[in-house]
Amino acid sequence: MLPWKRVLRPLAALLLTAAVAVVPAATATASDGAAPSRGWNDYTCKPSAAHPRPVVLVHGTLGNSVDNWLGLAPYLTSRGYCVYSLDYGQLPGVPFFHGLGPIDKSAEQLSAFVDKVLAATGAAEADLVGHSQGGMMPRHYLKFLGGAAKVNALVGIAPDNHGTDLNGLTNLLPYFPGAEDLLKATTPGLADQITGSAFLTKLNAGGDTVPGVRYTVIATRYDEVVTPWRTQYLSGSAVRNVLLQDLCPLDLSEHLAIGLFDRIAFHEVANALDPARATPTTCASAFS
Repeated sequence: MLPWKRVLRPLAALLLTAAVAVVPAATATASDGAAPSRGWNDYTCKPSAAHPRPVVLVHGTLGNSVDNWLGLAPYLTSRGYCVYSLDYGQLPGVPFFHGLGPIDKSAEQLSAFVDKVLAATGAAEADLVGHSQGGMMPRHYLKFLGGAAKVNALVGIAPDNHGTDLNGLTNLLPYFPGAEDLLKATTPGLADQITGSAFLTKLNAGGDTVPGVRYTVIATRYDEVVTPWRTQYLSGSAVRNVLLQDLCPLDLSEHLAIGLFDRIAFHEVANALDPARATPTTCASAFS
């Protein structure tokens, strides 16, 4: 890729975001007729008949329950959803940057959090929306920890469902003796996400999905973290794989932008959460 393209892509995404930011949140609320909920992580929020399931947001690697969702959480609460987010995968002495612990243990934290949300809201099931690792880790919860009985839908935004080679960088690990062992010892959550890891081999054995759960994957062809980007897709009868650029060819969002502030991706998340009321996602969705 030419150097100028590397500069223009994130710049274009930033300009699109700046334009979107000036659209009043009230406009989005009024457009779908939903009454705004009380807010994000409000345990007095009760799901409505229109949106009967609480939404649990699952951050990505090096993210946390706040920073990863400054865009999507308000977007969903303004549309009448009860929205919650958790921190998981914390390492001792490492503040703010989470998702670094063993992913199977992180899935246990998600399990406990979903139980807490269901108890508070009185709902029978929740919907999960995750970015990056947060879109893949819940699959362990669904498959091995009984989560399928408590979850209606999983929406993954740029999830590393089949691992990542970080544009080929992980292929260099065997050439540095001890590097992979050090990675596993210090940041097991990162090691678990490398293509071919023991964690991913177990997770994907026997199929990508479990019965009773709807799956949506929203990917961008410009992803530079989860690579190759097509490895994000899932297989199964209850799966919908979406490429952002099929919805809006002008959208240049990469791995971080698609989860942090891309309202075109957010619109598709809303469609996945409420398919009966879904509306077409286009470039114009950035301003809705």
